Amino acid sequence: MIELVLSWIANIVIVIINSTGYLGIFLLMALESANIPVPSEIIMPFSGFLVFGGNFSFWLVVLAGTFGNLFGSLVSFRFAEWIVASRSKFKLISHIFSEKFLYKSHVWFEKYGYWSVFFSRLLPVARTFISLPAGLAKMNIWKFSILTLFGSFIWSWILTYIGLFLGVNWHTLGKYFRQLDLLILVIVLILFFWWLYNHNKRH
Repeated sequence: MIELVLSWIANIVIVIINSTGYLGIFLLMALESANIPVPSEIIMPFSGFLVFGGNFSFWLVVLAGTFGNLFGSLVSFRFAEWIVASRSKFKLISHIFSEKFLYKSHVWFEKYGYWSVFFSRLLPVARTFISLPAGLAKMNIWKFSILTLFGSFIWSWILTYIGLFLGVNWHTLGKYFRQLDLLILVIVLILFFWWLYNHNKRH
């Protein structure tokens, strides 16, 4: 079932990029960074394959992916800021994101979180959602943007180059990333439910 869904998503990604070119890469990568799990592991290697075929420019592909990521990340970041601002209006939000939790998040990001934004851009799954905790913690938006830009550039470059290197075999990359995606997703879910359990226990 999962393979069927992934295959369906991959086909949609390919159709969009074939139809809209660099704009499609930008929009798809923006969606990925705005908490919508559109896999960059398909977007960028397929675009790299199109570079291999002479249809795209390597650096324009990388830049479209990079700035798409930045745009989507800023949307997610602003959404997190809206959540913080709306705490007083919605009890559920106020319960989940208490003042104490937000303060601790802010302190943690001030000490360690800046580089977590950069390194998360190089990891499947984590890269999709890192903007939310950064926004909740009120991280400095300029530092967030710069680290996101550099991390996204490296990720886009690596995946595009792999697609270029593999050529017609670009799709073979997918199965390895799916295994890594699953592992990271399980770890993230375990950490989230552990936090949720402890959070509710304290309240």
